[in-house]
Amino acid sequence: MGDPSRLHFIDGPACRLAVHQWGDPAAPAVVMNHSILASSRMWDDQARLLASRGYQVLCLDTRGHGQSDAAAPPYRTEDLAADTLRVLDAFGVERAHYVGLSLGGMTGFALGIEHGERLRSLCICDARADTPPAMTGMWDERITAAQAQGCASLARVTLERWFGPAFIARAPEVVRSLEQAIAQTQVDGFVGCARAIQQLDHLRRVGEIRVPTTFIVGADDGPLPQAMRDLQALVPGARLEVIEDAGHLPNVEQPAAFNAALVRHFEAL
Repeated sequence: MGDPSRLHFIDGPACRLAVHQWGDPAAPAVVMNHSILASSRMWDDQARLLASRGYQVLCLDTRGHGQSDAAAPPYRTEDLAADTLRVLDAFGVERAHYVGLSLGGMTGFALGIEHGERLRSLCICDARADTPPAMTGMWDERITAAQAQGCASLARVTLERWFGPAFIARAPEVVRSLEQAIAQTQVDGFVGCARAIQQLDHLRRVGEIRVPTTFIVGADDGPLPQAMRDLQALVPGARLEVIEDAGHLPNVEQPAAFNAALVRHFEAL
């Protein structure tokens, strides 16, 4: 099957951004943002699904990831939210559904709190709304490694953190594709996004989110299932979906179960 998406480049607030557009440009829009050290191609299966269900899907490569340029670091999630708003403006979209995973989910909190008028709904996957002080040191270590040896040096430990050994063994092509995405990430883009994660501080305001919200999380994603249960209690009317036998990228590891949860999010609207 060929790639039915169309690649566009737009001028973002700080650098050129790459966007893969799927589906009917006149249809209701869904914007999808990905994890740090990945690219928008991690959403291909879900973008194809949503396009088939009558949506225009805009998959954004985060600064310094995929085919987007890197602005000078550091960034904040508010900067990444501004990139998303620029994408909406470039495609003439007044309001969009938003789907974000990990770093993309963190950006979703910034959008939901500060720019809810531009959103129809939020689907936030495997993401925190804050970064505890105890977690900031590990990002310093990763930044040091990337600056010294490039982002490829982070591939093995990142893939092991995202997936268990069983998935790595049974899906070598998928793992190899993500390994390439990690290696191709620009150091400035990784450092900028890592600094944004270190400064993440939306927890105090998540109760201000007023758009329909669904949280999705892999059951095996460390402390995140409990963190997202806590977030569900703070966001009015929020729903929670837990994907069994999945870690940090449940859309990749368990696509059928993830897609079913994603469809339920849209059907509930």
